[in-house]
Amino acid sequence: MRELRTFTSSSIGAKQLVAVTGLVLLLFAIQHMVGHLQMFGGRHLYNAYANFLQDLWELKWPVRVLLLIALIVHLVAALWLSARNRAARPVPYARYAPATSSIVARSMAWTGIAIFAFLAFHIVHFTAGVIQPAYFHQPAREGMDTYGMFVHGFQNPAIYAIYMTGTAIISLHLGHGAASWIQTLGWRPRFDLDRAGRITALVLLVGYALPPTAVLVGLVR
Repeated sequence: MRELRTFTSSSIGAKQLVAVTGLVLLLFAIQHMVGHLQMFGGRHLYNAYANFLQDLWELKWPVRVLLLIALIVHLVAALWLSARNRAARPVPYARYAPATSSIVARSMAWTGIAIFAFLAFHIVHFTAGVIQPAYFHQPAREGMDTYGMFVHGFQNPAIYAIYMTGTAIISLHLGHGAASWIQTLGWRPRFDLDRAGRITALVLLVGYALPPTAVLVGLVR
């Protein structure tokens, strides 16, 4: 236990915690995106998929707990590292002009906080049904009409704008993070990690944007 506490309280240990939990969250984000793309298969397919997941109680709640722990550990470790880096340089640069790091890289702590707030909104909206209670868990032939809840949600331009902003931030954060986390864990693949990170961000952004945009413009009803 002492060794674990010593490891996690070091910069290297905290970075590896951020890396491992970040990769867990990235894998979940990809799976979640693929699941939402089933909206294009119609009401029956999407409702069957959503109700199948809801019925897996022995898997659903352990996964939720694991993701919540991973999210909290990821955020706390990342903020601790950011605070430690600032403390190491109490006097700011006279003129800060980074030569290589991008604005996405320099704002990872802030986008992480924004993502945490967005996920809280998402849970309140679609998991708890507080934002649009009239459309929450209405009955359907397949069980619950998750398809209808999704459609009614994204027919609202304000809801659509919130989700597009949130998913854009998540995509950029996870895309950049994926390349950094792989390096932190000591993997050295032959492909260009920065390019792979940008492709990952683009795939997530497009994949998450397609179903809500199709709803907003009337292609999915």
